[in-house]
Amino acid sequence: MPSTARFLRHPLGLTIAALMSSAAFAQSSPTLNTVHVVAEALHHRDSVVDADTLERYQADDLGDLFDQDPQISVGGALGIAQKLYVRSVEDPLLNVTIDGAAQSGSLFHHTGRIGVDPALLKRVEVTTGAGRATDGPGALGGSVRFVTKDPDDLLRDGERLGGLLSAGAGTNPESYRVSTTLFGRVNDQWSAMGTLVERDQQRYEDGNGSEQAGTEANQQLGQVKLLGDFGAQRFTLSHEIRQDEGERAQRPQWIVSGFNRLYTLDAERQTSTLNYRLRPQGQQRLDLEATLYHTTADVEQNVADRWGRYFGESASTGLTIANTSRVGSHRLTYGLDYRDDEVTAGYADNPTQERESGDIAGVFLQNALQLTDDVQLGLGARYDRYRLTDNSGLSYREDDISPNIDAQRMVTDQITLSAAHARAFRGPKAHDAFKLEGATNAPDLRGEHARNSELAARFEQGPWQFSAELYRSTIDDVIADPLGRPTRYQNVGDLESNGYVLSANYQWASLSAGLSFHHNDIELNGQPLTVYEYNGIGNTVGDTWTAQVDYHVNRAWQVGWRGQFVEGIDALDTSVGTIGKPGYGVHDAYVRWLPTQSDDLAVTLTVNNLLDKQYLDHASNADFEHIPGYEGIVGLAEPGRDIRLGVNYRF
Repeated sequence: MPSTARFLRHPLGLTIAALMSSAAFAQSSPTLNTVHVVAEALHHRDSVVDADTLERYQADDLGDLFDQDPQISVGGALGIAQKLYVRSVEDPLLNVTIDGAAQSGSLFHHTGRIGVDPALLKRVEVTTGAGRATDGPGALGGSVRFVTKDPDDLLRDGERLGGLLSAGAGTNPESYRVSTTLFGRVNDQWSAMGTLVERDQQRYEDGNGSEQAGTEANQQLGQVKLLGDFGAQRFTLSHEIRQDEGERAQRPQWIVSGFNRLYTLDAERQTSTLNYRLRPQGQQRLDLEATLYHTTADVEQNVADRWGRYFGESASTGLTIANTSRVGSHRLTYGLDYRDDEVTAGYADNPTQERESGDIAGVFLQNALQLTDDVQLGLGARYDRYRLTDNSGLSYREDDISPNIDAQRMVTDQITLSAAHARAFRGPKAHDAFKLEGATNAPDLRGEHARNSELAARFEQGPWQFSAELYRSTIDDVIADPLGRPTRYQNVGDLESNGYVLSANYQWASLSAGLSFHHNDIELNGQPLTVYEYNGIGNTVGDTWTAQVDYHVNRAWQVGWRGQFVEGIDALDTSVGTIGKPGYGVHDAYVRWLPTQSDDLAVTLTVNNLLDKQYLDHASNADFEHIPGYEGIVGLAEPGRDIRLGVNYRF
C-alpha cells in the first residue's frame, strides 16, 4: 500500500498540498463544526450523541463514534477489525453510505468493512431495522448514512479563506494525530475545501497492562471537495482517499497466536461523489436530489512465509435520483437507484483471478401524509431487482417489493404514540473477496426477506423526555456459509432479533443528562448468534445501559462523563461448546477549555476507560479458548486507560 510519501505524490495529495502552501488566512472564527449521531426510527429521529460529542471525546474510530447508543455496538478493538452491529445485526446486512455513496463491498471476513474518519463528519444517521423505501436497497437490518462537512459548514458570511488545525496525542496506545483543513470561497457561487489527516499508533495495553500484539497502525486520509451554490441549484464534487497500514494478525479480529501470526495487512478506500440538488424557490413539486458515485476498496496481505501477497478489491458504481413533491397534505418522495458491484481477488501474479459481479436496480415511493394536526401516516414501497454472476459462472436473478407503513399520533401535548411495520428484500450479491477462491453458491440460492415491527411511546414535559420502544425483526432465508469446509453459500435459516429500548433525558440550562437501556435477543434457527459461528450476520450482546452527563461551567469550561455498562451472559450455547461473556462497566470523562471563550481555540483533555477496566467487548469475538482445539479463538481485549490531549485552532 502507498506510504505517506506516495500519498503526497498522489494527485489528491498534490492538490491539497498546493492548496495549503499557497493560502494565507487571518479571519475571525465561527463555532467549530459538530457531529450529530442520529437514530431514526420509522416514525421519528432522535439525537443519540449531542453536539460536539466527537470533539469532546476525541473520537478516532467507529467505537468512539457510537459509544452512547445502546442499540449500536462496535466489536474489534483495532480499527481495521471493527464491525458495526445495529440491534445485534452485523453491518453487511445494513445499507451503508458516505455522502450517498454506497459502501457495499466485503473484502476479508476477519476485518471490518466500514472505513470512515470522524474528523470529516458532519453527522451520522442510523435507521434501526428495516424501514422506509428511501433507506436504499437491501437494508435488512437498517441503514447508516455518514455525511461529511461541506465548505459552507466552515465558511462564515463574507469570509473568503480559513483553516482548521488539529493535533492530539494519546497514552494508550501511544499515538499522535494531526489534521489540517483549508477552505475558501472563490466567488459567491463556488467554494472549496481540502483536508489531510494522519494518525499513528503503537501497540496498546489492555486493562491488565498486557501489550496487545498486532495493534499498531498508521492511517492517512485526504479529501477535497468543491461546492457550487446557485440558489435553486447546488453541486458538490468530492474525492476521498483513506489508507490504513500495519502489521496485524493474519486474522485481525483474533489475538496473535501460533496459528495466527503477524503479517503486513494494508487497506485503502477511494470514493468519488457528485451530489446535485435542484430546489426552485416557491416550487412545491420539484425538489430533486441526485448522487453519482464510484467507490473502490482494496486490501493486501503478505503472508510472506507461505503464499506471499494476496489481494482483494471491491468496486461499486452507482446512481440515485429522488424527487420530493408536496401535494396538499402529502409529501411524496419517489425515484430510482442503480448500483454495479464487482469483487476480485488473487495472488500477486494475477490479483483479479477470482471474480464476482452483480448489479441492483430499484424504484421507490414514500409518502408522508399529515392526516390531522395530531396524526401522521407514512406509506411507501420499493421494488428491487438483483443480478449476480458468481465466481463459478452461475447466474442468479431475484426481485421483490418491500412495502412499509407507519403512523404517529400526538395524544396530548406531552404524549406521542407510534407504530410501524416494514419489509425489506435483498437478493444474492457478491461475497467476501478473500473467500472467492474455492467458494461456491448453492444453485437454489434465494433472496433474503426482512420484516420489522415497532411500537413506541414518548413523553415530554419541561426539561424531561422519556421514551420506550418495542420491536420484533426477522430475516428469512439468511444467506451465509456455515462453519467448516467447503465454503458454500446457502440459505441457512431464519433470524429473529427482538427487544426493547428505554431512555430518559434531562436538559436544563447548562446541564444535560441521559440514561438509556437496550435489551435484545437474537437467534438463527432458535440458536443464539456468535461472530465466530455466524460471521457477517450478527452477534449476541448483553443488556446494555448507557449514561452521560455534560455541564457548561461557564463560557470557557465544559466537563462531562459517559458510561457504558453491559450485563454478563453466563452461558451461551454454540455448536462447538458453551461460552460465557463477562459483563463490564466503562467510564469516560473530558474537560474542555476555550481560552478565548470561543471555539477559535479549544483544548480538550479526555480520559477513556477511566478506571483501567480489563474487558472483552461483547461485540467482539467471544472467548472460545477453554474449549479443546479452540485455543487462540478470542478477540482482542479493549485498551486500558487512555489519556488524550487535543488542541483545535481555527484561523
